[in-house]
Amino acid sequence: MKLSNFNFELPDNLLAEYPAENRDESKLMVIHRDTGKIEHRMFKDMIDYFDEDDVMVLNNTKVFPARLYGNKEKTGARIEVFLLRELNEEQRLWDVLVDPARKIRIGNKLYFGDDETLVAEVIDNTTSRGRTLRFLYDGSYIDFRRKLRDLGQTPLPKYIKRDVEPDDEDRYQTIYAKHEGAVAAPTAGLHFSKHLLKRLEIKGVNFAELTLHVGLGTFNPVEVEDLSKHKMDSEELIIDERATEIVNGAKEKKRKVCAVGTTAMRGLESAVSSQHTLNTFDGWTNKFIFPPYDFSIATAMVTNFHLPKSTLLMMVSAFMGHDLMKKAYKEAILEQYKFYSYGDAMLIL
Repeated sequence: MKLSNFNFELPDNLLAEYPAENRDESKLMVIHRDTGKIEHRMFKDMIDYFDEDDVMVLNNTKVFPARLYGNKEKTGARIEVFLLRELNEEQRLWDVLVDPARKIRIGNKLYFGDDETLVAEVIDNTTSRGRTLRFLYDGSYIDFRRKLRDLGQTPLPKYIKRDVEPDDEDRYQTIYAKHEGAVAAPTAGLHFSKHLLKRLEIKGVNFAELTLHVGLGTFNPVEVEDLSKHKMDSEELIIDERATEIVNGAKEKKRKVCAVGTTAMRGLESAVSSQHTLNTFDGWTNKFIFPPYDFSIATAMVTNFHLPKSTLLMMVSAFMGHDLMKKAYKEAILEQYKFYSYGDAMLIL
């Protein structure tokens, strides 16, 4: 498979600027891999496709407000700082992206907030837009993190051209988010409401949770035609013993194991034993899944509609088959499904 196999024309009006009014009332395309049948439902109807002792695997990462705006010393130029990951808690070192990057050099200082009590110094260049910042703050570490959270904005994807609104803080977060560390939401999970989760639980569906802290690397463009030469950024992954027991128990009973989102799928496939069962995991994964690929754990998948040439689309193609993926995406465009982070969903069985 080559990069060009994953290109298609996506009308701009199908990129979702806002989520559905109610989480579980987005559109749902249901795809049956065995027959090629495609159904058009609402997300809350997904309960019809799951039975007692089936398992859904959720990514319980929590998005932190990673986008800050500061002013450069002397010139006062407004600079966007996107927090990627904390490098050293004690020294308050962070990996960040800056925009516009051409104005930011080693030694520059940035001032944040109206009172400018938070200051950062640029101590290294990492990539064309990447920098390492040392935050200078007199308070405790807890106060420092609270200050970052207060000054930060919900990191909506760049394709959303509008300003961040108060509702985004809630809607760009799954209702089961627990462990802060992601700079982008695991968006397939945004469709689940408390009511739907409760109905699934009453039906006897079990839930296994893993934590994969989504980084911006997931969305990096693929710039090589030969997919085997593309390198994914590493993301932190934690799978505990409880999750492995639930998933492996379902596999043993031949029940459905449904990965909710591409991040959950990457997590599962990063921790496969030689017996094709799920292992515990605590580390980093840079797994890149593209066709052809044999999946070991999940037998079903919930996912959003992805952009052309994206690594996420490649994973979906590997799971459902390339021809069926092309057919489904053609139908999605015809039926005006919404794409990307706040868009509609697909259930692949």
